[in-house]
Amino acid sequence: MTETVTEYPNLFSPQKIGPRTAKNRVWMTAHSTQLVKDHNFTEQHVHYYAERARGGVGVITMEAMAVHPTTQPYKGKIFAFDPAVVPNYKKLAAAVHEHGTLLLAQPWHRGRETSGTVNRLPVWAPSSVPCTVYREMPHVLTHSEIDELVQGYVLAARYAVEGDLDGVEVHGLAHGYLLGQFLSPATNHRTDEFGGSFENRLRLVLDIIERTRAETGRDRIVGVRINGSDGDVPGGLSNADWTAIARAIADTGLVDYISVTQGTYIERMNIYGATPKQAGFQVEDTARIKAAVPELPVVVAGRMNTPELAESVLAAGKADMVGMARTLIADPEWANKARDGKANAIRPCVGANWCMASIVNSPLACVHNPAVGREAELGVGTLTEAQRHKRVAVVGGGPGGMRAALTAAQRGHHVTLFEQEAELGGQVKLIGRSETYAEWQGITDWLISQLGESTVDVKLTHRVEAGELDSGYDEVIVATGSTPLKHGWSSLHPASWGDGSIVPGADQWNVYSVNEVLSGKAEIGPRVMIFDDTGARQPLVAAEYLADRRHEVTVVTRLPQVSPDLEASRDLQATYRRVRGKGIRFVTDAEIAEIVEDSVVLRDVWTGETTTHESVDAVVLSTGNAAQDALFHELKGKTSVRAIGDCVSPRRIFNAIWEGELAGREI
Repeated sequence: MTETVTEYPNLFSPQKIGPRTAKNRVWMTAHSTQLVKDHNFTEQHVHYYAERARGGVGVITMEAMAVHPTTQPYKGKIFAFDPAVVPNYKKLAAAVHEHGTLLLAQPWHRGRETSGTVNRLPVWAPSSVPCTVYREMPHVLTHSEIDELVQGYVLAARYAVEGDLDGVEVHGLAHGYLLGQFLSPATNHRTDEFGGSFENRLRLVLDIIERTRAETGRDRIVGVRINGSDGDVPGGLSNADWTAIARAIADTGLVDYISVTQGTYIERMNIYGATPKQAGFQVEDTARIKAAVPELPVVVAGRMNTPELAESVLAAGKADMVGMARTLIADPEWANKARDGKANAIRPCVGANWCMASIVNSPLACVHNPAVGREAELGVGTLTEAQRHKRVAVVGGGPGGMRAALTAAQRGHHVTLFEQEAELGGQVKLIGRSETYAEWQGITDWLISQLGESTVDVKLTHRVEAGELDSGYDEVIVATGSTPLKHGWSSLHPASWGDGSIVPGADQWNVYSVNEVLSGKAEIGPRVMIFDDTGARQPLVAAEYLADRRHEVTVVTRLPQVSPDLEASRDLQATYRRVRGKGIRFVTDAEIAEIVEDSVVLRDVWTGETTTHESVDAVVLSTGNAAQDALFHELKGKTSVRAIGDCVSPRRIFNAIWEGELAGREI
């Protein structure tokens, strides 16, 4: 067999990991999928992991699995201590091993970084220090409960072996989880043999590693996931501390690799950095750990999103394997595309963290990969040629329209895509004009590049009239999007939304929408007030855009918190720190009562008390959008037409792309 020649020779060279050898240096790190049922794996898991193995990944560590019932932040957690996992381990192993990929379990306990809401059990921790996110007072672990914990790790290792997995990655040290809480003086205030000195704080970790190795034997991999740094945590563990921990673990001779990450729930963006967190932000901390344990393979993570970055880190000897999760969620074929010289075709992870937001209430999803979690129906190789090739018109060149046009063309249809503006991209393109969120343009840039390789006929600066479409096309997909509302009302006044009225002064010349600001169409004075009623990201995008141009910005919301939606994507803390550092001020629990020339009257939503803010040069409204569905209704009944995205109901980028994919498949 002829060896594949690749631009990334280090990335696609094999790596020995204890008793096994990975076919390349691409490591899919563990992440929640919420595909779980009854604390066990499902067929969806099999397809999900097999898709990434088929896509060329060398090693997969499956999602973190509970070693005890007290670690259940939500129902969707695998019980690694339950023998019921063994048959499903075998299914997963068979599906992944078919593609030459290694598969590992990741037993773990969250400690204080959870609550007892789901399991109705007390939260466990070495000391009673609450988590900044969950805020529940923990129960201090007794010696017998520590024994229970250790036994959970033992059972997890035993069942991993019985399930034909390649090994176990001991988790719970990193991200401020339970074993990390024992390691850190900030969270371990014990005075017994598990607290105080470095040796005492490390005691439980070393015991678990020893007991895990005793279960697996030497013919399976045993690894450990640690932090490279806890981040800016008073009393937390520094890179030097974690380097010492790594050296102590390596000295046991019981582990085959060390996987390095960062952060705790005090600094969550160090765990899963969203844009604008720089790519490779964990490399240097990992490199120092690698230098301290040269005998062990070390995995680096932290937005390792391009093959060029991965290759450079490996070539410099800063790590031996490249860990990635969101990158492979966005494109399961990342490795094969990179290996085969098709890196330009990789669907990029843009750091939008929709994957994080999605698992709050539903299974894992990606902002622009519709197949995630539904690989059996929508994954690689599932798109079939249409029985009859039709003439299809797609109206609207935002992400939904582009996705629909591309999918329909890939099925053999003759597609024309109409866009009234001079460029494709829709409102995502506007968000990407903010320097902070420039990376989001990767969503539309990738779709545009794929359209360029397709048969789709793209017609720009073409505003379509219904008469052009009610004959000559077999199918019409309307993706005309939405436009911002500028009546100024908050949703506390539903009747006013329908009576045609506006907040007094909302029709002044200096009142704009977020879109007008980001498109450069607004003439903005030095002092700006942004009013938001949505709780979404857009007001802060506009605020940063203006602050970066030296405007003085105040964000007002009728909610008790600015942009609370960012809590789901886990970047609220980091965003607040960034925007407040730019001088942006927040006013909560208020709505606009009136705009009078260069002053704004705000009303407290609880008391009705009003206050006047003087010297406001411009007001920017973020109060939702109106669906632009006139064309759809005009065509309905005259031709075969369907609507997708915001023109159905203004929502999210994900919904537009999802509906575009389905429309392209259904025609």
